[in-house]
Amino acid sequence: MAANNFFGSFPQTRLRRARSEEWLRGMLAENSIRVSDLILPVFVQEGGNIRTPIASMPGVDRLSLDLLEALVEKAVGLGIPAIALFPVVPAEKKNESAKEAYNRKNLVCLATKTLKEKFPEIGIICDVALDPYTSHGHDGILKDGYVANDETVEVLCKQALSLAQSGCDVVAPSDMMDGRVGEIRRALDKENFQNVKILAYSAKYASCFYGPFRDAVGSSLNLGKADKKTYQMNPANSDEALREVALDIAEGADMVMVKPGMPYLDIIRRVKDNFNIPVFAYQVSGEYAMIKAASQNGWLDNDNTFMEAMLAFKRAGASCVLTYAALEIAEILGDL
Repeated sequence: MAANNFFGSFPQTRLRRARSEEWLRGMLAENSIRVSDLILPVFVQEGGNIRTPIASMPGVDRLSLDLLEALVEKAVGLGIPAIALFPVVPAEKKNESAKEAYNRKNLVCLATKTLKEKFPEIGIICDVALDPYTSHGHDGILKDGYVANDETVEVLCKQALSLAQSGCDVVAPSDMMDGRVGEIRRALDKENFQNVKILAYSAKYASCFYGPFRDAVGSSLNLGKADKKTYQMNPANSDEALREVALDIAEGADMVMVKPGMPYLDIIRRVKDNFNIPVFAYQVSGEYAMIKAASQNGWLDNDNTFMEAMLAFKRAGASCVLTYAALEIAEILGDL
């Protein structure tokens, strides 16, 4: 049957009628944004009463734990359900073996324990990856200049256990090593952490959009001119993402991530269409920075652009979104 016969034709059918009033546009909206869709990534640093603005991420700061508590309290008040915690590790605590990653008294473990005790109602998601802790800036252990998969997975399991013991609700392996989800799941279950969830960064691309994040956690200088193309995905590939997701689900992932976000909306949609599992999107630092820079120059409307971006994620099939603008978006939603 011809499409115009099935749907009707002009002038009997006028699709603009359904857009004529605001109340009707809202009623017929196919997607919506809720505060419960938001996860706030935060950066914690050592010290007390220290706030370090991140030049490449306007409005985002590295915070000492005491100041981070105030930020999390605000997030709780706005109804944001979870934070994603990233540590800024001092240079003297970094080395080639990333030993600090599984120190049960390291910065992220201390922050997790403290925040969970003070704000038990908020979910805490912690990255399982070694790049904040390695002197070379890679997500794993180097052998002859190559990131060694199996040796790295052993360390990741130790890191995940340390985070679980500190009270982390969700561990999020973002390293893109093969087989790490299954090994982490087995390690957690063996130590009776069956209720700790795994959010797998299943389709994490070797993207240019991570630059400001690497500035924030201090890994860009360590990484130098090296790249992560031997373990993060090729931006040219889409089918491969489905294989990665399928493997992670089979290994025990509870949720999967597509990263970056808006440049990879097609990947989010394909994952959503092919797998019955929650799909998270990450509006990464470069995406956030571009919107902020353009809005500060008067080229984009800050609030409306972030809201449109969130709708794009939801329309593509994302269950929720990690975004550095979570507080702003929650405030906008509260004013509606």
